[in-house]
Amino acid sequence: MLSHNASDLAFTSALEQAQLIKEREITPLELTEIYLSRIEQYDSQLGSFYYVAKESAIADAKQKTQQLKETSDTNDLPTFFGVPIAIKDLKSVANMPINYGVSALKDQIANYDEGVIVKIRQAGFIILGKTATSQLGSFPYTEPQGFPPTRNPWNLDYTPGGSSGGSAAAVAAGLCAIALGGDAGGSIRGPAACCGLVGIKPSRGRISFAPVGDRLSGLGTHGILTHTVADAAAFLDIASGYITGDPYWLDDPDNSFLSSTQETLPPLKIGYTTSVLPVGEASSECQSSVTKIVKQLETMGHQTIPQAIDLSSLIEPFKTVWSSAVTASGIPPEILSPMNQWVVSQSGTAGEYLQAVTEMQLFARELVNKFTQIDVLVIPTYMHPAIKIGEWTNLSPEDTLQQIINWILPCPPFNVTGQPVINIPVGFDANQVPLGVQLVGKPNSEATIIALAAKLEQALSWSQLRPDKFT
Repeated sequence: MLSHNASDLAFTSALEQAQLIKEREITPLELTEIYLSRIEQYDSQLGSFYYVAKESAIADAKQKTQQLKETSDTNDLPTFFGVPIAIKDLKSVANMPINYGVSALKDQIANYDEGVIVKIRQAGFIILGKTATSQLGSFPYTEPQGFPPTRNPWNLDYTPGGSSGGSAAAVAAGLCAIALGGDAGGSIRGPAACCGLVGIKPSRGRISFAPVGDRLSGLGTHGILTHTVADAAAFLDIASGYITGDPYWLDDPDNSFLSSTQETLPPLKIGYTTSVLPVGEASSECQSSVTKIVKQLETMGHQTIPQAIDLSSLIEPFKTVWSSAVTASGIPPEILSPMNQWVVSQSGTAGEYLQAVTEMQLFARELVNKFTQIDVLVIPTYMHPAIKIGEWTNLSPEDTLQQIINWILPCPPFNVTGQPVINIPVGFDANQVPLGVQLVGKPNSEATIIALAAKLEQALSWSQLRPDKFT
């Protein structure tokens, strides 16, 4: 059996796991069995998985273990050969359930792989199962009706965020090293912040939504949650690229994103803020997180420049598009939660939707224009730390929405602009729940924020941290 400690392996980065496999230190089957055992042991506390693909994962792992034995030069194997991965349940994986956090759809089985899943398989990953999401991905906490709430591994009384809450909780608890998420308003960055992870929302058009179209006017993107910047960068390398018919696309970069983690950047102009209008100042903990990163960047030789960010004109058009997206799901409102039923009731006409899209695009031009004067923006991921499980349960839909806006406000603007953003962990709040900060890049500049985040990772050593309950 293994000479490696199973708990240590569970928290080892995906790239390091792949290297151990290629060096024949461990097999895909051994690694997969470690994670399946940990899911069985721990997930009843967390609720991070909706479906565990035990049989297919074991079968794939056995096949890859045999392939490893028969391979003379393991350097020819794909980047993530034999590494287990989890998939957010808004993503379609052939022959696995897909219920979008709607309990009435628990028995629905997907009949195709999304384009990003095809690329995940080609990269050598083994799919462990489907992770929890808020219903339809609508909310920044993961507590859909008919499912147990998903809990934060660092403090089980608190949310891991949403809508990629299951993916974040699974990675943070060592139930997988890497997990696919999606982000149309902070749904990767928020959970990454709440769970002490790296979470990257790539540029619009970086990762294809094939074979389906785009229902969110460019707001949404696939992305990844990991312990390390290098894992996130390497995932972008394997997942990126145009697929025929995509409504948006970007040229492949000249150099790999993984190579960007080794780059030394010239002195940059770093904008920063702890205040976002119309809400105002972030909580003291979130302000301190930004200040900590800004000071660290100054010691690295970068110039820091305070910024004023006013999102007042974005809120109403974003709400219009958000409510339209829930309506456009085609799922009968009567099987949705009361909150999502209310969201559907707020949906306007097609004309109002198109007007909202125009208003968002005008807003985007103003915000992106700020990046003619700066290279990167440092801004809180959320305006205050994670909320408790069920904290807003008894509020009216109107009041719940206002609380959501007041919490996640720094995230949606960069879905509107399509800019790349990475969440980096920055310590803990008084309840031992992680905090995060966003590094926002210019359009099509993942390489810059990846390089910057990698240097901060070296300085802050966040990838070594583990929640005590799951070690």
